[in-house]
Amino acid sequence: MPRYLTMIRMDEQNLPAEDPGPEFAQRMGALLEEITKAGVMLDTAGLTPTSEGTRATWSDGKVSYTDGPFTESKEVIGGYAILQAKDKAEALEWTNRFLQAHPEHWTITAEVREIAAN
Repeated sequence: MPRYLTMIRMDEQNLPAEDPGPEFAQRMGALLEEITKAGVMLDTAGLTPTSEGTRATWSDGKVSYTDGPFTESKEVIGGYAILQAKDKAEALEWTNRFLQAHPEHWTITAEVREIAAN
């Protein structure tokens, strides 16, 4: 069964200031429980801010390092999920439900890509 990487993209400079409230946590918890019981969710997590990250770049035969934050990036990956679904349509349906669990005034993007078989 194919696996899919869902990367949650967000504008780190314009995150909602207010707490989304307990309803959001309940909706997300119920969805994560359902997707895990369905055997689709293999792993998921949020990521620390870019201010705590480091980029490693290979160029001209050497590696250079740049510590965050990465101000030139408007969108950053704020979290991920690895899903095992029968096809891309199923992975997109779970992703759709994940996005809809968020408050309506939030703006986040989920990029879904199949993980290449070895």
